[in-house]
Amino acid sequence: MYTREVRLSGHIIDSLILPNTLDLIMDMGGDFKILEFEVGKLKVDTSHAIIQVEAPNKILLGEILDELSEIGALVIEIKDVKLLRSENDKTLPADFYSTTHHPTQIRYNGEWVVVENIEMDCMIVVDSENERAFCEPIGRIRKGDLIVVGREGVQVLPPARPRGKQGVFEFMSSEASSEKPIKSIIANIASEIKEVKKRGGKIAIVSGPAVVHTGSGSILANMIKEGYIDLIFAGNALATHDIESALYGTSLGMDVITGEAVTRGHRNHIYAINEINKAGSIKAAVENGLLDNGIMYECVKNNIPFVLAGSIRDDGPLPDVITDVIEAQDEMRKHVHGVDMVIMISTMLHSIATGNMLPSHVKSICVDINPATVTKLSDRGSAQVVGIVTDVGTFLPVLYNELKSD
Repeated sequence: MYTREVRLSGHIIDSLILPNTLDLIMDMGGDFKILEFEVGKLKVDTSHAIIQVEAPNKILLGEILDELSEIGALVIEIKDVKLLRSENDKTLPADFYSTTHHPTQIRYNGEWVVVENIEMDCMIVVDSENERAFCEPIGRIRKGDLIVVGREGVQVLPPARPRGKQGVFEFMSSEASSEKPIKSIIANIASEIKEVKKRGGKIAIVSGPAVVHTGSGSILANMIKEGYIDLIFAGNALATHDIESALYGTSLGMDVITGEAVTRGHRNHIYAINEINKAGSIKAAVENGLLDNGIMYECVKNNIPFVLAGSIRDDGPLPDVITDVIEAQDEMRKHVHGVDMVIMISTMLHSIATGNMLPSHVKSICVDINPATVTKLSDRGSAQVVGIVTDVGTFLPVLYNELKSD
């Protein structure tokens, strides 16, 4: 039997890391011996275990160790990472390491180096001159880049689940369901938002046009104006219908106050795009007085950055929309690192895209009337997302009232 020892540390019982480790070893055809096991007795105490992993051949042992590294197990016999150079732009060496969204370190020249800008489904590129490591998507790989291959010398640190109550994020491992105490969950989210802002943190909103369609655009605009929101990710539709609402009082041709169809109102969003095109940009429309209220207006007036990523179905689009999807990804990446909380509202594709870019420590909430949206986020690996199945027209007013309460 071929053997290697691995170490587990942290809240390995409450987070199910220990049983998952043992199950994984057995399921893959290996065996184990627990050499040391120290259980934390108090809620603040961590536990530690040293496990000898056994397999009938080196290949299987390597495969088991590879999988264990994904859930936080650290091979005790630490070696430096293996590096190979990319032979061409956007190409990778064989057996390249593909990242998770958990905090990651690599062993380089005998020292642990933090991988910067961690993101799932990317590669680790090493700057040998400055002894730094970066997370890069395949599209950014350039000929000659030093790429981490294999899993030797890579340490993944998945978030632990401490013992005791964790507020709204106790729900993070539960399935999406409408049968939850929505009001109390929203109250807890409001408390989390206040706490994040109190310590100077940043909060991002990822939003679809349903915010405007349901008449809640003014609420989101107020949240921006009052300093709760620091960043907006959206598509052409949110901005277009927000501007349509600001200029004509409609969204998709429906009066946002009465909910009644307006005669020939279906043209209003095209009129809105045309007016912004004539102005040159959303910012120019604010500066010349054309646009004087709404979500995009408050973003401009309060210097809140926004990234509008286009899609194949866009009307127009507005001049501020980034129609090159890779360019839009890059622009989102410039802003997403350093965000402490993200609230994703009624937009499946933008929510999944943002979730894939987020490190696992970022507190995230996904609100959608369709449970499949929340489920897809979890299936794609964004297990840290709290899912709320409800209508955005219900969610935002309750959230705003909770934020305004003492």
